[in-house]
Amino acid sequence: MTVQTYQLSCHCGAVRCEADVDLAEGSGRCNCSICAKLRKWGAVIRPSAFRLLSGEDALNNYQFGGFVAHHQFCKHCGVHVFGKGYVEEIGGDYYSVNVACIDNIEHAELAEVPVTYFDGRHNNWFEVPTVTRHL
Repeated sequence: MTVQTYQLSCHCGAVRCEADVDLAEGSGRCNCSICAKLRKWGAVIRPSAFRLLSGEDALNNYQFGGFVAHHQFCKHCGVHVFGKGYVEEIGGDYYSVNVACIDNIEHAELAEVPVTYFDGRHNNWFEVPTVTRHL
């Protein structure tokens, strides 16, 4: 795969965005409290590769713990299309788009996206959790 522009949206369509992503570079799933409950499937990109097309007024923001990440979600349908934050170890400012919210991709392509697992539950972000099948 190469960098492609993907269209993403929430369930009700109020939040729409596009992102330039190379899904062959991989995606991530984490076992931290929020990612595990949401079954979040993220692909991290630079802010310059993200464009919010509509729905800024429909977004709510949730933060917890160290208040590093902004977990953005649609206040109408509750879907988390993307999040953003700053983490020095991954290069600073980032957006994380929810791969499951990509509209213009075939399921067969999604099945080929590499996934890396992170042990956020124990703050071992660069380690794989012991159990990942539930993520």
